[in-house]
Amino acid sequence: MLYLASQSPRRSDLLARLGVPFTTLALDVVEQRASDESPLAYVQRVAVDKARAGVARLAGQPAPFWVLGSDTEVVLGDRVYGKPADAADAAAMLASLAGQTHQVITAVALCGSDGGCEVISVISEVTFAALDAAAIDAYVATGEPMGKAGGYAIQGQAERYVSRLCGSYSGVMGLPLQQTAALLQRHGLLAES
Repeated sequence: MLYLASQSPRRSDLLARLGVPFTTLALDVVEQRASDESPLAYVQRVAVDKARAGVARLAGQPAPFWVLGSDTEVVLGDRVYGKPADAADAAAMLASLAGQTHQVITAVALCGSDGGCEVISVISEVTFAALDAAAIDAYVATGEPMGKAGGYAIQGQAERYVSRLCGSYSGVMGLPLQQTAALLQRHGLLAES
């Protein structure tokens, strides 16, 4: 049995595209970057923390089972952009990303009831067009930036601001499908196609 340690409707929709049956788990996992932690190490750790929290929650369930945890963060330089606290925070994030190329790091961890865990990471580069304050304010007013790393959803209205993408579109959304499919195949959870 496969469980998805995420409350994200985007991740659920993406995982469903692979055709593997799964159940979602609602978990509260602290997402706090340590001062000496690189952005990549941070994203990987949070993905593992989510998957391991799911395994702990399911203790006592019939084995074998697997828990998939994932984390996505927007990174510019050494700054990790989490989810905006409010509209002003979202506008500030978008203003700093405008006209810049940033990274979107998504890590996926698959942990099993046997204690094993495998982590993969996908780093994509996204370039935003220049945005003026009016465009940023109009986008923030849609409400779409809230709850999204970096204050934008590439699969939504923000897609029109992306002038270049190098990497995984689904990874920027929150779950890199090709790499996740390969991970599930390696563990016998998805048939090779």
